[in-house]
Amino acid sequence: YSVLSSDKGKPKKKKDTWPIKAFFMAICLSAVLSFFASTALEGTGYVIAVSVLLIFIALGIVFDMIGVAVTAADPKPFHSMAAHKEKGGREAIRLLQSAEKVSSICNDVVGDICGIVSGTTSAVIVAALLRDLSTTSVLISIGVTALISGFTIGGKALGKTVAIKDCTAVVYRVARIMHALHLFR
Repeated sequence: YSVLSSDKGKPKKKKDTWPIKAFFMAICLSAVLSFFASTALEGTGYVIAVSVLLIFIALGIVFDMIGVAVTAADPKPFHSMAAHKEKGGREAIRLLQSAEKVSSICNDVVGDICGIVSGTTSAVIVAALLRDLSTTSVLISIGVTALISGFTIGGKALGKTVAIKDCTAVVYRVARIMHALHLFR
C-alpha cells in the first residue's frame, strides 16, 4: 500500500495491483510457452527435445541477467544518453524507473516459467530415454535432472556475474532492442 493525502488531511490507502497483474501475466505466459514446448516436443526425437530444453534454459538465464542488471544499474549514463537523443536512452530510463517490476517479470515470471517448462521438457526426455532403452533405471532420471540443474544454475550464476559487472551494457543492449521494436515509446 502507498499512502496518498486526501482532501481531509487523512492518509488514503491505494491498493497495489502489481501482484494481481503478475499472477495473470504468469498464467498467460506459462500457457503460451507450455503450448509451444508441448507442440514442439510432440512426436519429435532427442535433437528437437534437447534443443527446446536448451532454448528454455537460455531464456531463463538471459532474463535472469536482465532482471539483475536493471536493479544494479546506475541511471546517470542513461540520462545523458537520453539528453543526447541516443537510441535506447529513454527506454533504459523507463526500465530503471520500473526496476522492481522489470526484475519481477524477468526473474520471477519468465525465469520461473522457463524453469518449470525446462523441467517438464526434461521429464519428456527422461521418459523417452527410459522407453527407448527399455529400462526403469532411476539413474537416468537422476543424471538428466542433475545435468539440467547444473546447466541452469551454473548459467544463471555466470549470468548474474556478468549482469552485475556490466549492468550498464546489459541494460543498454536491452534498451536498444526495445527501441528497435518500438517498445515503451
